[in-house]
Amino acid sequence: MSSQTDEELLACLFEQAPIGLVVYDTRLRLVRVSAAVERVSGVPITRLLGRHVREVYPGSDGEVVEERLRSVLADGVPRRTEHRIPTPADAGGERVWSGTTFRMTGASGEVIGVGSILVDKTSRTRARERLTLLKEAGERIGSTLDVRRAAEEFAEVAVPQLADFVAVDLLDGVERGEEPSPAGGAPALRRAAVRSATPQAPQSLHPVGAAVAFHPATPLARCLASGEALLIKGTAGALDWPAHDPARAERITEAGVHSVVIVPLKTRDLTLGLVHFYRWRASRPFEDDDLKLAQELAARAAVCVDNARRYTRERRAALALQDSVLQEPAPAHGSLATAHRYLPARTGAGGDWFDVIALPGARTALVVGDVPGCGIDAVARAGRLRTAVRTLAGMGLSPDEVLAHLDDTVSGAAEPEHDAREPLAAIGATCLFAIYDPVTGHCQMASAGHLPPAVARPGRPAAFADIPTGPPLGLGGLPFETADIDLEADSILALFTNGLVQQRPFDLDAGLDRLRLALAEAADDLEELADTTVDATLAASSPDDDAVLLLARTRVLTADDVATWDLPSDPAVVSQARAMANRQLREWDLTELALVTELVVSELVTNAIRYGRSPIQLRLIRDRVLTCEVSDGSSTSPHLRLARDTDEGGRGLFMIAQLVDAWGTRYGPTDKTIWAEQTIRPAELSSLGEALMAAVEPL
Repeated sequence: MSSQTDEELLACLFEQAPIGLVVYDTRLRLVRVSAAVERVSGVPITRLLGRHVREVYPGSDGEVVEERLRSVLADGVPRRTEHRIPTPADAGGERVWSGTTFRMTGASGEVIGVGSILVDKTSRTRARERLTLLKEAGERIGSTLDVRRAAEEFAEVAVPQLADFVAVDLLDGVERGEEPSPAGGAPALRRAAVRSATPQAPQSLHPVGAAVAFHPATPLARCLASGEALLIKGTAGALDWPAHDPARAERITEAGVHSVVIVPLKTRDLTLGLVHFYRWRASRPFEDDDLKLAQELAARAAVCVDNARRYTRERRAALALQDSVLQEPAPAHGSLATAHRYLPARTGAGGDWFDVIALPGARTALVVGDVPGCGIDAVARAGRLRTAVRTLAGMGLSPDEVLAHLDDTVSGAAEPEHDAREPLAAIGATCLFAIYDPVTGHCQMASAGHLPPAVARPGRPAAFADIPTGPPLGLGGLPFETADIDLEADSILALFTNGLVQQRPFDLDAGLDRLRLALAEAADDLEELADTTVDATLAASSPDDDAVLLLARTRVLTADDVATWDLPSDPAVVSQARAMANRQLREWDLTELALVTELVVSELVTNAIRYGRSPIQLRLIRDRVLTCEVSDGSSTSPHLRLARDTDEGGRGLFMIAQLVDAWGTRYGPTDKTIWAEQTIRPAELSSLGEALMAAVEPL
């Protein structure tokens, strides 16, 4: 074959070969390059012929390439390489070449240069980078159930891998967990996240949290209305924004934006907002593959944002329900001051609950409970249990009887014939029920699988009450036991749930020790003590589990506030009982309550003598209310009824019910007590005689 033919074939190879061919001489000067390299790179490399490799690859890249070429020249071992060659943005941006560098020898074996065979792998590399970006998005977006954080994570993944600048705008209400409704006029948006590849980039027109509005003629508004993604190339003028949104157009022009991708955030046919991607200056323009990648990222982010939105909605509903369940307890009797703290878990409201219930006889019931689980179902179960406890406590039952009835209620709700979704099916719930009596200074309490309360007596270190712990609620068939402890005046009783003392990284014993030491600190103000106790026991302001702390400071009623008389079973004693009660009211300066009290004493003592049996006792208690109690040794109790015109009796209890604030019956192991309460409000009872006559006249 002639040398002319050889030269023609060589020229055809360098002109027509689809792969890149680059040849350097022994002094590493560029002597020949194929047209494919020039076509793909968009750079007239032929003008660099005769230049040293460091001039072909300026900067640190030239040093690396030179070292590699010299190594091949020295040992003749081919080396596989990968080149990233920057090209103008309008030529596609950076190109990725993969090739092999080898030593070239002449016919006689002398070294004449070094050559490289290059294959353009840009498309394959970009496809791999897109898959890597999607994988990273799946791992990073949605790490928390927070709407704004999900938007921020989306922006962090997209910049700079996909865009130079990203803004995420959500429909107003999405961050609050509401169902977005863009129909009907221009939808309201709120900026959820922004991110830029360079700190020198122009600031976003709208900061995070600000309201965002787009003119209906802008591509952003059209994308939101149609739900279709848009790919726009060109300058700010070509984007058709200046006339409708000059401020945004000015920022776009200042940044040198040359292409934009706008994608709606949609999931389940529900539009949550939109995200807009920008590229500027040196970056290559967006292509159709970039649009598809942006849509895929937005679809994944939309699912995470919607999950966070749903969780936020449920959490807000659970907290609202929890607020109603744990509404401020009614003021207790003056013999017991209380303070409470409830801290929801960082994951949302749970089933912890408490209550303070004023009982007749100046007594007060303290209750804490813990229902397993979290969310609306757990809160609903806690609310049902709280209502049931209030009802049972008002019946005058002892703590063990209250828990036994509560256990039956939970067990019944969990029977197979009941709906398994019934919120009252709170099997495994725990409860501690205590009743404090300021007359005797005794506190009766019973536990259904709950931690014992802490007691801090004056001058003594705090300790946990030694009470028997029964089974959790819902197991059925196992008994509960009431313990009775003495509490001096100014003692602190602390009831709590395990969320207060069992927090990572501490174990339960360590949490109990922290609680005990915190209660040992002297504090005149119960609210202050509640704050310091919570700070000392919780390792974080948002605990892993919701926590309840209920503090109570005791006061013992003195003999000046209680009057007790033992009465014989003789009808003649009724008038004496009225007289003794009247004298006691004069001593207490409560003469305005004397008329009603005499009527109550007369009726209750008469009933005890006529229908009950000895021993009979009359007791008056002065607290925030005046309580009149008559007890006897029988278990029968009177019932309120409406007497007929021909009946000779049956009107006494009806009159009492009309005149007093509350009345009822409670039972002891061997007796019963009928009680009636009157609120001590002298200013409102100035016309008591008229009120009495108005109540009696219809009878």
